[in-house]
Amino acid sequence: MPINAAFMVPHPPLIIPAVGKGGEQEIRQTAAAYREAARQIAALQPETIVITSPHSVMYADYFHISPGRGAKGSFARFGAPQVRFEETYDEEFRRVLCELAREHDLPAGTLGERDRELDHGTMVPLWFIEQACPSFRLVRIGLSGLPLTDHYRLGQLIGETAERTGRRTVLVASGDLSHKLQTYGPYGYAPEGPAYDARIMDVCRRAAFGELFGFDEAFCERAAECGHRSFVIMAGALDGLQVQASVLSHQDVTGVGYGICTFYPQGPDPDRFFLQAYRQRIIRELEAKRAASDEYVKLARSAVEHYTAGREIIPVPAHLPREMTDRRAGAFVSLHKDGRLRGCIGTIGPTASCVAEEIIGNAVSACSRDPRFDPVRPEELPFLDISVDVLGEPEDISSEEELDPRRYGVIVSAGSRRGLLLPDLEGVDTVRQQVDIARQKAGIPKGQRVSLQRFEVIRHH
Repeated sequence: MPINAAFMVPHPPLIIPAVGKGGEQEIRQTAAAYREAARQIAALQPETIVITSPHSVMYADYFHISPGRGAKGSFARFGAPQVRFEETYDEEFRRVLCELAREHDLPAGTLGERDRELDHGTMVPLWFIEQACPSFRLVRIGLSGLPLTDHYRLGQLIGETAERTGRRTVLVASGDLSHKLQTYGPYGYAPEGPAYDARIMDVCRRAAFGELFGFDEAFCERAAECGHRSFVIMAGALDGLQVQASVLSHQDVTGVGYGICTFYPQGPDPDRFFLQAYRQRIIRELEAKRAASDEYVKLARSAVEHYTAGREIIPVPAHLPREMTDRRAGAFVSLHKDGRLRGCIGTIGPTASCVAEEIIGNAVSACSRDPRFDPVRPEELPFLDISVDVLGEPEDISSEEELDPRRYGVIVSAGSRRGLLLPDLEGVDTVRQQVDIARQKAGIPKGQRVSLQRFEVIRHH
């Protein structure tokens, strides 16, 4: 049997009366919806409740599943130490989930626990649930910096674990919506805030989980949401199932969005394998893009594919355009997967006999030697989006006023330290951001005097 139901809930400590001290009345609509969700959970008589929390242990490249027999926690840091929890973990469920993660090469497990105590993203849901349903075992899972597709995969494995163990299982996706809904709120206002809330609530109302992959990371960051990855895990746990969805409440009166929704599986549905459909669409789009790409990108892709598949460094092919074989220049090769950087290596100035050779060398390095990432695996090749930037000659400039982050890249130097940042990068909108990131890459502290150079690039997609 798959999971019995899933619930999307927020986690404002304010909603706990001992913390809010009357302030919880401001979000009484959310509290009433929470009590209804807890009543529904109790009616399911779950043996196991899985809670995914943005405030549990979180790593950039790993899903942490809380180890041990159980954990304690309290709202002491919110001024209510008398509100305490002592939970027992479902060790068998966790063991099977970790085994499945290993089988499917998903980086998830019990390593790296930094704080055994329960976090408030877990305790707020527990406060409501335990008033209605005092007997169950808990599985607590943190989010990660991995792509949304990996969060969905983790959800799929949670669903498979529920089937393998035969547990009556409820998944609780803990997460607030935007934190930037009102000018008077603690985090201020951004137009992406209300846009995120409206969009996520519409997706959840329709259980249109395939649309969760379409939330751009920069958009989510500007909206300052904290629950999106939690909701994607939840969606994965319902993969391939028809779902009856219901919105119990949505409030934004504090400047932070609180949404509560319920999701009940209704049986198999072949049209709801959303990750599979998403991957097929991405492959089709990338195949069309590859077919239209120029010789620069085709050469970089060929270099990546040959090296990843057989550790072979290709020679410079015959019949390339003369601009690639007769000219020398620095070049960067960038790899993206699922909209996220997967590798990027380049040279500020020419180091090879021609641009083509420069591209081949940097493509091999980008897929195998970027210290920020593991080497690219053969099964990732169909999902790679590759671009090539060929650099113009750097030009000395006297001040930041001569920079434009859309048009020019920047080189920041201090002594032997030098950092480069390409132009027209997503999320880099100002000269100050551009220079600061280049400083960080070079290890040059703020305040230290630097020399600046700018350069233009020709970007090949």
